[in-house]
Amino acid sequence: MFIDYARVKIESGQGGDGCVSFRREKFVAKGGPDGGDGGKGGDVWAVGNSSLNTLIKYRYVKHIRAGNGKRGEGGNRSGARGEDAFLEVPLGTEIIDISGTEPRKITEITGQGEKYLLAQGGMGGRGNNRFKTATNQSPRFAKQGGNGVQLELELVLKLMADVGLVGYPNVGKSTLLSVLSEAHPKIADYEFTTLEPMLGVVQVSDFESFVMADIPGIIEGAHVGKGLGLQFLRHIERTRVLLFLIDMNSPDPLGDYQTLSRELHLYDPYLNKKPHLIALSKCDTQNAELKQDKTTGIATLFEKKMQEHILPVSSVTGENISRLKFKLWQLLQETENFNHS
Repeated sequence: MFIDYARVKIESGQGGDGCVSFRREKFVAKGGPDGGDGGKGGDVWAVGNSSLNTLIKYRYVKHIRAGNGKRGEGGNRSGARGEDAFLEVPLGTEIIDISGTEPRKITEITGQGEKYLLAQGGMGGRGNNRFKTATNQSPRFAKQGGNGVQLELELVLKLMADVGLVGYPNVGKSTLLSVLSEAHPKIADYEFTTLEPMLGVVQVSDFESFVMADIPGIIEGAHVGKGLGLQFLRHIERTRVLLFLIDMNSPDPLGDYQTLSRELHLYDPYLNKKPHLIALSKCDTQNAELKQDKTTGIATLFEKKMQEHILPVSSVTGENISRLKFKLWQLLQETENFNHS
């Protein structure tokens, strides 16, 4: 099950109390103070784990606690430090503090093994040996350990993919992903078959590949939550390149593209400015003569109205699938070179 949102409470450890103790040795009538310090409370860390791809663990684990520090002991022995606790999250997880009146983004975990300190444990209290002075040789007090930190967090996972596949429901995105990659998404002839994002690795050569994400169907009004909009639009944010898939059987293919582009822009003004390609799907559903006329007409309309080029494809017959794969790879290389320049 794909879970991309969770809430969890975290609590760092309490610091151990300092110890009040005095030396008790044979032939030493008045031993001095020897109370040790308390141990520091355990910290709570966020850690990136590339083997995870969902936040489902935190549907059941709602509270993460670090260990408390131990009390100091006589003989100037310090208490043991509390054990740290680790909040393991998939790469691409945003962590937001919702403990206060206003949500505050703490960090974003994007690398394997990346660690971030979320809550520091309380400091250990000082033992009475620390308070010995020239005028007070036998202090009979020690300091209590510091309190831990409690936070309520919101975890939001945004998939990290090279290519985001965008289109209306039932336009053939899942089928295309299954043909381009080894992914096996659910495929059926009704809207919103895909109820969760799917990732697939597209192999370009023996040593070259890219990750494509099938983003569940976006419809008009998605940016305000209509359909599955707000649930999945965020997964497009981290993709480097977009592939718009338009059904050639639509009564208004250009209007479909304009609506999709507008919904992306309304959610985030940068999204529809990402490098992109447009593919015309389901070309196998037309006979050869009609398909040629219809494809030419749609291509001309896109070039005239939007200065955009389209590539007709068919996941059933394989038409232009290899060409699409290499055009996406080329666009990814151009994007990478641009980002590094």
